[in-house]
Amino acid sequence: MNALIVPLVTGPAPVQPPALRAPDTPLGRARLARGWSQVKVVRALMLLADHWGWDIAAENSLKVFVSRWENDTHRPGQAYQVLLCAIFRATPAELGFTRPAAASTLNERLAALESVIEGLTERLGEVAA
Repeated sequence: MNALIVPLVTGPAPVQPPALRAPDTPLGRARLARGWSQVKVVRALMLLADHWGWDIAAENSLKVFVSRWENDTHRPGQAYQVLLCAIFRATPAELGFTRPAAASTLNERLAALESVIEGLTERLGEVAA
């Protein structure tokens, strides 16, 4: 018996969407549990911050920040922790934010300051434009 396979659509085959992946960190697991991409997290952060009237980094910077936070190379500041807890409807402990501040290393502090400077530089560029 020979089966005939008939495509449901004509033309080139559609591209299969990429599978969602995330680092095995509390923040990465929270994102996957919601079925969100990092882009969707960025959009949610921007929408909530706008709704609350909070100034946060530009979209391109947030994409980098979310990746760094998920990979646990940088820790989100207090304002971002509040936003992340709100969008994921999770506690700071559930998102891995309960590490004591005294345990942060000099490199983490430097990275946090660099992130602030990067955000301020972008805002200056937006104001100048």
